[in-house]
Amino acid sequence: MRTLFIVIGFLIYQLSPAQDTTAVSMPAVGSSIEVKPQFPGGIQAFYSYIAKNYNKPKAAGNASGKVYVTFVIEKDGHIDDIKVIRDIGFGTAEEAIRVLKECPLWTPGQQNGRAVRVQYSLPIVLN
Repeated sequence: MRTLFIVIGFLIYQLSPAQDTTAVSMPAVGSSIEVKPQFPGGIQAFYSYIAKNYNKPKAAGNASGKVYVTFVIEKDGHIDDIKVIRDIGFGTAEEAIRVLKECPLWTPGQQNGRAVRVQYSLPIVLN
């Protein structure tokens, strides 16, 4: 039985598009985007995807805590620029990166009718 659950209320939308040097008409940092990126099936489906596919490393044993990651939904919908902000060790960060890299394509966010990069933050809680 998995001992992992996702803190649903803590998926934080970073509504400012990620820095992109190729787009001139990007909104200023701190401004909101018009259309948020969408995971296939909605945000609850994203939480389910993480919970189903994240396998707590055996080395973590009974360790508990949170793995904090940020990532960018690119203009084509794939996840990129995955960064681990904090983890508990034992390979938990590497597993979070693996799961996010294998994530299905999202529908990208839009601003002024153009696809934009959007940064997200996600805490994964391990019990």
